[in-house]
Amino acid sequence: MRTPKPWRLPTEPIRRDHLLAQQVTHTMLETQLRAGRLLRIRPGVYLDAARWPDDERGQHLTRAHAELAAFPEGVMSHATAGLVWGLAEPFFTNWAGDLPSVTLPRTGRYRSRQRQARHRVAELMPHQVVRDPEGYAVTSLARTAVDLARELDFPQALVVLDSAARRLIEGMVSTPRRRDYANPRLRQAASECLSAVATECRAGRAVSQAIQRVDPRRESPTESLSVAQLYLADLPIPECQYRVVVNGHVYYLDFYWEDVGLIGEVDGAGKYQDAAEIVDEKEREQLLRDTDSDMVRWLGKEIAGRPDEVMDRIRRARANAQSRRISVAAAQIGGLAAHRHRI
Repeated sequence: MRTPKPWRLPTEPIRRDHLLAQQVTHTMLETQLRAGRLLRIRPGVYLDAARWPDDERGQHLTRAHAELAAFPEGVMSHATAGLVWGLAEPFFTNWAGDLPSVTLPRTGRYRSRQRQARHRVAELMPHQVVRDPEGYAVTSLARTAVDLARELDFPQALVVLDSAARRLIEGMVSTPRRRDYANPRLRQAASECLSAVATECRAGRAVSQAIQRVDPRRESPTESLSVAQLYLADLPIPECQYRVVVNGHVYYLDFYWEDVGLIGEVDGAGKYQDAAEIVDEKEREQLLRDTDSDMVRWLGKEIAGRPDEVMDRIRRARANAQSRRISVAAAQIGGLAAHRHRI
């Protein structure tokens, strides 16, 4: 029996014709496939089975890399690029579990399709394409955010755009700090970067208006979604990550309506990891209430699934806070009048 010829299995997705050019035969390919040491990622593209990632995100990106091996002019885009950049996902979506997204040039006679991947055909300017750490082409951070926002409604688009603005600012400073996200100059620069790309690719009025409402101070998708619903409900927009000092402790509030002295807090599923954190949060809440501020709370799943209920809760809380503020002011005026009468 002839001893199989040893060969180095591909550590990155590679096309069959490239392997054949390296003196790998069809028989050698089939032998390794049957042995389970080689994977066919997509028709005509192979990878060492030991290199197949264990996690869903890694598998998604590997499939995207296989698409680029098959279509060298392609660029990872949309949800796939969102994974590369670590952007916040819209609610009720799972980018990693979806098909990879690749944008192909108009000049290549490609057409949009959906098989092993989502193929889109579009014009990408040179500065809108960069390389990821592994050397694969991916749409720029700003282009990725704009592409995603074009396909989303306003609340979900704001989730992505706020996250992109934070990432853009992180790229402008060596060590990002909370104050950087609040820096007017950096915030303006991030907004202008997004706006420029939206103009270049004619993203439309809805995306441009969403960009105008971007605030990188918002730290979580639930905060971004909450603010978007406040806009839609025509309710006053609170300050985000509002700094307060209570008994020498510095706290940052998710939201604060200064006009009525109302604190807003949104709790995500992963906000508190253990019982100690829950106790700390309860102590924090009581300290904040002791400052004579009213508080309204809601859950991430509520703002995502039942936003109207949350907006009604906020309306009532604002009305109650306003009434209490008026009552306190009236009592103070009454006390002053009585004092003057005694004098």
